[in-house]
Amino acid sequence: MSGSELLKTLLYTINNVLQQEKYKAALAVVKGFRNGAVYGAKIRAPHALVMTFLFRSGSLKDKLKAIAKATYTHSRNLAYFVFVYKGLQTLQEKIQGKTLQSHSFLAACLGGWLVFGENNNINSQINMYLLSRILFALSRLAVEKGYIPQPRKDPFPMFATLVWGIVLWLFEYYPHTLQPSLQSSMNYLYHDSNVWHNITDFLIYNKAKAAAAK
Repeated sequence: MSGSELLKTLLYTINNVLQQEKYKAALAVVKGFRNGAVYGAKIRAPHALVMTFLFRSGSLKDKLKAIAKATYTHSRNLAYFVFVYKGLQTLQEKIQGKTLQSHSFLAACLGGWLVFGENNNINSQINMYLLSRILFALSRLAVEKGYIPQPRKDPFPMFATLVWGIVLWLFEYYPHTLQPSLQSSMNYLYHDSNVWHNITDFLIYNKAKAAAAK
């Protein structure tokens, strides 16, 4: 059998397996792992690239290493989590013979503890990102279920008012309580803009090259 024929046979066998209903649950877990890895890399790489070159000092090699490490960590963790979550969901459904809302919650809790429970920069950013989303979602759900009354006016202006008031108060007086990346962003916006020496570091650069190199 030639190499091309062997490849065709292999592809046919793989595609045949992928069409088998009895393997669907297990294959969905595998594809979930794949999608987690791809999505994690897609959203982390551009973010790490921008933040590293804006705020991180060091050689080009060091910066590229930092970008690669952050991208790998995010991609790996998301892939692991999806694998654990979908695997546990499938396992619970097989054991109980039906799908329950508790299955999703329990699978995600265990996956979050195993994968995102380590306190590092990447996990911290992801967990805080999700926290803001679930607070919004729970507020909407509480209104839908009738636990709290429907607001007569759009609450978003008040929400924005409190968010910006609190975060700038924390930044100005208790900056150590904020995440390092947020501190860096706010330093760039609100404190670095208080310092300049001439037109070069007033409009063209944030800091004079000589000062930045110190």
